[in-house]
Amino acid sequence: MLAMGARRLLAGTSGGIDDVLRKGRESRGIPAVTAIVANPDRVLYSSAFGKRDGMAGRDVTPDSLFRIASMTKAITTTAAMQMVEQGKVTLDEPVSKYLPTLGTLQVLDGFDSADKPILRAQKKDIALKHLLTHTSGCVYPTWDAALRKYVTANPPPATDFLAYPQRFDAGARWEYGTGIDWAGRLVEKLSGLTLEDYFQRNILQPLAMKDTSFICPPEKFDRLVNLARRQSDGSYKQDTRTQPAVPKAFSGGGGLYSSVTDYVRFTQMILRKGRGPGGQQILKAKTVELMMANQIGSLAVEELKSTDPATSADANMHPGAIDKYTFGFLLNPTAYPGGRSAGSLAWAGIDNTFYWIDPQRKLTAVIMMQFLPFVDKTAIAMLGDFEKAVYATFAK
Repeated sequence: MLAMGARRLLAGTSGGIDDVLRKGRESRGIPAVTAIVANPDRVLYSSAFGKRDGMAGRDVTPDSLFRIASMTKAITTTAAMQMVEQGKVTLDEPVSKYLPTLGTLQVLDGFDSADKPILRAQKKDIALKHLLTHTSGCVYPTWDAALRKYVTANPPPATDFLAYPQRFDAGARWEYGTGIDWAGRLVEKLSGLTLEDYFQRNILQPLAMKDTSFICPPEKFDRLVNLARRQSDGSYKQDTRTQPAVPKAFSGGGGLYSSVTDYVRFTQMILRKGRGPGGQQILKAKTVELMMANQIGSLAVEELKSTDPATSADANMHPGAIDKYTFGFLLNPTAYPGGRSAGSLAWAGIDNTFYWIDPQRKLTAVIMMQFLPFVDKTAIAMLGDFEKAVYATFAK
């Protein structure tokens, strides 16, 4: 109903959001896109275009479910900051006090002339502040050539990517990685709950995020959007449509299913400085202020150079700018031309789901697609067009 109202508002508006999404999806061949825009108190716009599973599939809706991958990280960060608020851990103490394995990781300094890895002991303890800002040295091989080379020759036991060596000592630089996966394990350790149970009790249910979960049950499978893969000729090949298995473990870095309708409830909470729609306190206002502020000092968020082009293109979310990282979010000190204000928060999921939170203009938006590779030129073009249409419509 909200979407229909928003469409009436935009009817006859040149370059309206509906037109941008519909025409952008069709011209680029993107299988499906859903999007939503909100202020702190209400949804301003929502819509959906395309098919759940290819040309002959069902239409998507704003309640269609997507794999949101690393958009899980902001929710895990929220859970970790709740642990800090409760005095169960501090941002500065060694996390190895609670997760001893983290203190035994070696640092990969490169390779010698015989191509043997050069490994050494950590020189600095990893703290929660490092895990939440991607400055822990725990990185993904998808965007790190040396780690890719190492894990190809030395696969970790049972594909446990948290067994990867660090690439640098804690605090030395910023590089996207598995720090928030480790933070998820910390939440489980300190709470005595699985991440699924902790999220449901302390974040998702209080925010009425009824469709966000690590588990996609059979009764919701019909709403799940298929993952597609962009081919070299520009077409999209759908993965086989199968009911997802229940995970054996839950990852703080990814794994949630959600919808734009659900996820915007979380981003609205951040805009409300930690309050739920009924006044529930999910986070303290001072905690949210920390999550809105640069937490990496003079370090900079660097472009991610892909080692796996089928999974991700090179990722530079804000070309020409020097962005920062907070506890849980990308922070842009410089405004986007025609888009989000300076001081906005954002991140994404690898299957091309995106969100941003603009505290200055009190706007938040979520857009979800479901295909690889990440930050493919078609996905970035759709995101950019959507963002400009949002600001042309709601930030005049």
